Amino acid sequence: MSAPSDAQIAAIRGFNRFYTRAIGLLGLYLGGSWSLTEARVLYELFTRDGLTARDLGAELGLDAGYLSRILGRFERDGLLLRHAAAEDGRRQILQLTEQGRAAFAPYDAASRDEVAGLLARLRPGDRERLVGAMEEVQGLMAGEGPAVVIRRHRPGDMGAIIAGQARVYAAEYGWNDEFEALAAEIGAAFLRKNDPARERAFIADRGGEVVGSVFCVDAGEGVAKLRMLYVDASQRGTGLGKRLVRECIAFAREAGYRGMMLWTNDCLAAARGIYVAEGFVLASEDRHHSFGVDLVGQTWTLNFGPA
Repeated sequence: MSAPSDAQIAAIRGFNRFYTRAIGLLGLYLGGSWSLTEARVLYELFTRDGLTARDLGAELGLDAGYLSRILGRFERDGLLLRHAAAEDGRRQILQLTEQGRAAFAPYDAASRDEVAGLLARLRPGDRERLVGAMEEVQGLMAGEGPAVVIRRHRPGDMGAIIAGQARVYAAEYGWNDEFEALAAEIGAAFLRKNDPARERAFIADRGGEVVGSVFCVDAGEGVAKLRMLYVDASQRGTGLGKRLVRECIAFAREAGYRGMMLWTNDCLAAARGIYVAEGFVLASEDRHHSFGVDLVGQTWTLNFGPA
């Protein structure tokens, strides 16, 4: 593996300085009674349960002795308690007291407001791009690869969705060009006329590559329709299909639909398993010859019930 170049190192250092200024963490915390490191420790304790001193030291990269002095100060100030873990009395769980939570809450709120103000200056699509890019950076720095994010569609996505679906169903089920034509018709109809308040295309994006999708469209009479679900072969077994379906269902509920329906074919066993797990029930079946093969079409329905 080659060594990083001076230009790459300089780019990372420059981004770090830019990010620190943009978020304003130093200005936020140094104005209080805590150092930046103390504020980081308090933030972890404020937002998470069940942490030990070892957990904190490992995650924040802090020397054990230094961290011990910080925690000791918090205890003396009445901000922190320690208690034995229920499953192992040798583990000491750290927990902020009510006084500690009350003391840090204004700083947490101020930090949240500052980030919200930063995002408010961006267009909605740019916010999603920023969050996706940050998740990718986090994944790469952790040695994981780009994270898969689910976002709304943007220009250029529909062609990628149609191509992705055509490849998957041709390779795995032997479907011919008729299916690609149908996918193109559905995509074009969505782009020509969709109500953003009641219809949405969800895109699974991995480092700028479309690796899955699902659509929620209006089927009429207060019912939503789930369409165009697919997951690229590279993402099978990751739970991405379930994530997409749940995003679609949640959107339909929030949009005020009374239920959801979908049409599929019985050979799509993995998708059917997701539908059953989410509460869909089989309403009807019909045999047909489409996409160059004999198939059994299925209609599934989901009643949302009371809100």
